[in-house]
Amino acid sequence: MSNVTPVRPDVNAPTTSTTRSLRGRRRGTLENGQQAPNGGERLLIGVVLAVCTAAVMIPFLGIISTSLSTSEHLNQAGGFTLWPDGFHIGAYVSILTGGVVTRALLVSIGVTTVGTLLSLAVSSMMAFGLSRPGSLLHKPILLVLLFSLLFSPGLIPLYLTVKQVGLLNSYWSLILPGLISAFNVIVLRAFFMNIPNELFESARLDGASDWHIFTRLVLPLSKAVLAVIGLFYAVGYWNSFFNALLYLSDQSKWPLTLVMRTYVLDNAQLSQGDLGAAVDALPPQPALQMAMLIIAIFPILCVYPFLQKHFTTGMLTGAVKG
Repeated sequence: MSNVTPVRPDVNAPTTSTTRSLRGRRRGTLENGQQAPNGGERLLIGVVLAVCTAAVMIPFLGIISTSLSTSEHLNQAGGFTLWPDGFHIGAYVSILTGGVVTRALLVSIGVTTVGTLLSLAVSSMMAFGLSRPGSLLHKPILLVLLFSLLFSPGLIPLYLTVKQVGLLNSYWSLILPGLISAFNVIVLRAFFMNIPNELFESARLDGASDWHIFTRLVLPLSKAVLAVIGLFYAVGYWNSFFNALLYLSDQSKWPLTLVMRTYVLDNAQLSQGDLGAAVDALPPQPALQMAMLIIAIFPILCVYPFLQKHFTTGMLTGAVKG
């Protein structure tokens, strides 16, 4: 029998897929087979992105600059400027030392915090119940939920319902009518259904109840989707003004968005009494209006970067896959 030395493969040699990938890159194609953009296409993409960025940032820069400008500079610039003549925070100090805007800001923070927590709690419990096939009235409740996505009750029936239960001129009228979003419940349900069933069976063998499974197993595994849905609810509560306009007759209970609509969109003038007793000189009205816009945008801008990393995991994992 002849001695044949086996040929050992070179581990450092590129594989077939690697070779194809390198050849594709040299030919201007990506790994997924698509044609890579050439120099002209890349330049066009860069120009389009630059124009879109400028369209967003220039008005935002103008809002910040106007809120930090003095009355003389705004009069010379026509009421709106892209660059301030200094760093004057008198408009922010004026509206945050008390008065209408400060009270409305506290109302918005309270409604957003309480509403988001309640909506997350109710929506997650409802989605968990609908994700379990053996739950009580599983299919009828799911059909009603899907039906609400296609048809809304209408403005007049909703107002009559709120009036009948005694929620008019109450903070609860800003929370309870929009407590549950059918879309958010469906996203949570899809995410819960992707959790392996073996985990639930193991927990039941250990004697865990449905409540313990939900609180100690499902919720810790669903932090990403809960963060995304919580952001959706928080933005909805924070930006909502129509419910306050419809249900609240007491102006002292108005949230920030409704106050901002009154003084910015309707161009009502902020008086000395609306800004609190600590204000000596009244800042220019454009600076006060732009300062209110910045204060309304600032909380969401602070929260969004911390939750952005959960968007892909939370939304795509719970999405329906074909």
